Amino acid sequence: MAHFVGLDVSVKETSVCVVDDAGKVILEQKVLTEPDAIIALLSSLGATYRRIGIEAGPLSQWLVNALTAAELPVICVETRHMKALLTAQQINKTDRNDARGIAQMMRVGLFKPVHVKTLVAQEQRMLLTSRKLLQRKLLDVESDLRGTLRNFGLKVGVVGGSRYEARVRELVEGFPRLAAIVEPLLSVRRVMRQQFAVLHKMLLDTVRDDPVCRRLMTAPGVGAVVALTYRATVDQPQRFAHSRAVGAHVGLTPKRYQSGEIDYDGGVSKCGDALLRTMLYEAAHSLLIQSRKWSWLKAWGVRVAQRRGMRRAIVAVARRLAVVLHRMWVDGSEFRWSKDSTAVPGVA
Repeated sequence: MAHFVGLDVSVKETSVCVVDDAGKVILEQKVLTEPDAIIALLSSLGATYRRIGIEAGPLSQWLVNALTAAELPVICVETRHMKALLTAQQINKTDRNDARGIAQMMRVGLFKPVHVKTLVAQEQRMLLTSRKLLQRKLLDVESDLRGTLRNFGLKVGVVGGSRYEARVRELVEGFPRLAAIVEPLLSVRRVMRQQFAVLHKMLLDTVRDDPVCRRLMTAPGVGAVVALTYRATVDQPQRFAHSRAVGAHVGLTPKRYQSGEIDYDGGVSKCGDALLRTMLYEAAHSLLIQSRKWSWLKAWGVRVAQRRGMRRAIVAVARRLAVVLHRMWVDGSEFRWSKDSTAVPGVA
């Protein structure tokens, strides 16, 4: 007899529910949120498991990888889909009810699985987010200093990153109290700039040693950060049956609402990974506005801009760029600049 398992994970404990193929509850118990504890409990029953469900979350990748290594059929379920189904099933939300609901979802096959990233992709993602965090905090410190000093009539003006500290010291030279307040902020900024440079070099080294990233960078507008973001987010290109599905995956396709006589298309859905969507938009902006070298993709984007405006053209180019990069990855080919290359399968 096949059995189905639902795992409701929290930081300290995980609620486990096991049901049979008729929906009868066989076991309900809480264990520590550790792979060994969960595996030991499931192994103690001596049952054959067909599906084990776990909701996507901060700990799901760690647990899924460990359970998969133990040859257990674990499935990571999309968060919004699971929330909607659990809300419809129950009035009182408890960990026990959630685990039971997940187990029943596994039994009837009513779930939407999500891709669990590989360890390499997770490390690349952490590198990108850590670099982005330092960059954002560094800008926050500089902007706050600019705004605060302006209250005293001290204008930093337009200065480069290397000249910023000297310029601030020059402005507060005649204000001892301001100089004492500014000094800790300048020290923090200096350290953040040094550590940001460390992470940025690590990113460049990663891209330099990755043939996929180097291939993606042959496309116009795609630099090291965009290439690594795309590489870490897509992770395994074979999970998309068609290249055009990548545009929808990152939320760059229009939403549609249809009910009765109402039927209209809205703005882009903005579903999926926000970081990759932002990077693709910046790459498209660079391709259309900053790049001087023409390609079939830029020519297509310019024609869209003439009909629909530049903002919509940038979004359209970002979506098409996501599709082209996936096709390049799958084919193992570099970007083709000539007009004839528009006939590549899956790009249109």
